[in-house]
Amino acid sequence: MGLWPFILRRFLMSLLVLLLVSTGTFLLAHAAPGSPVDTILGERAAGNPEIRAAAEKRYGFDKPLPEQYVTYVRNLFRGDLGDSVSTRRPVMTDLRQFVPGTMELTLAALAFALCFGIPLGIIAAVKRDRWPDHVARVLALTGTSIPVFWLSLILLFIFFYHLHWMPGPGRLDIGMSPPPHTTGLITVDALLHGEWSVFWSSVKHMILPAIALGAYAMGIIARMLRSSLLASLNDDYVRTARAKGLREREVITRHALRNAMIPTVTVIGLTTASLLAGAVLTETIFSWPGIGRYGVDAARKLDYPALFGVTLVVAIAYVTMNLFVDIIYALLDPRIRVH
Repeated sequence: MGLWPFILRRFLMSLLVLLLVSTGTFLLAHAAPGSPVDTILGERAAGNPEIRAAAEKRYGFDKPLPEQYVTYVRNLFRGDLGDSVSTRRPVMTDLRQFVPGTMELTLAALAFALCFGIPLGIIAAVKRDRWPDHVARVLALTGTSIPVFWLSLILLFIFFYHLHWMPGPGRLDIGMSPPPHTTGLITVDALLHGEWSVFWSSVKHMILPAIALGAYAMGIIARMLRSSLLASLNDDYVRTARAKGLREREVITRHALRNAMIPTVTVIGLTTASLLAGAVLTETIFSWPGIGRYGVDAARKLDYPALFGVTLVVAIAYVTMNLFVDIIYALLDPRIRVH
């Protein structure tokens, strides 16, 4: 099978996955106890049959469930996710406001995971069963074992409350205005408009939540790379490279590491999507305005349109990263295209 038919088949499968995810989310949301009408009207108004009937008609809750689903799918293909019950704004408007904050935090956490996870994995493999290997493995295991909420609270307590080295929750210092909106990423917008004080404030506010969110990914990447690199170092082509007189650094970087990175790419891709989905606790603790906090508020208020929007964003992130990893695999190993 050629590359483009392979990509097309994977793309169509991704669309099917998104449709199944949206259907499952729709059914689960409507199976939950309670009604969003109670949140919209309040206890007193919700008890009035006329007011309640008008609200249900306004938001389409008076229609049968299959008809609601057909309307939901039709609007979904048009890019209309409806209006949020809690914010009274279009869900797409809310997502454009909150998604950039989560993306900025996710990219910072991924940068932390890659900058520390890849070197730790290489050191652990090259120095196998020696003290650098033990230290790297302990750090990787610690990163994958500590709960995100506990690590977030500890980081805040030590570096913000006790040592005063880092700023507190939020994306900027208190009283500081964000730069003019261009991309929604404060660091990028600050650079585009030359607001250096805003840029450095945003970077400092991002350090602690990025560490808390990226610690798990760092541990996973380090452990996977160590395992893959150890297997590559024992292959025949590596022994042949050494027999030709290549320096050990060239053997590792030019030969063993390139093959060891193939399975690690999968972990990095899935980890990136999981960072986007797992930012709920981190955003809540650090008061970070992202889709995590937005999704928690939507779940608390039974805001169906907002819940659908958040779920769709997370599903798109996972599906996109899976598709991206499949394409990289197909480029690195053409034999995968036949499966």
